[in-house]
Amino acid sequence: MTITKDTIIGDILDIAPQTAPVFMSIGMHCLGCPASRGETVEEACMVHGVEVDALLKQVNALIEASK
Repeated sequence: MTITKDTIIGDILDIAPQTAPVFMSIGMHCLGCPASRGETVEEACMVHGVEVDALLKQVNALIEASK
């Protein structure tokens, strides 16, 4: 699965829990709360002032390396 800006954070964490530290590193410290799990990658990046393409590259590389 390739993660896009429209992918829901909760879906990513369900299929690739090893990505949690990446999201925590951008300031998403309450990954278990329903609000953060329901956000898209793009929404989370907007809220936390992170470049979405850079985060996508990091998350997708981590998922690929874990295969």
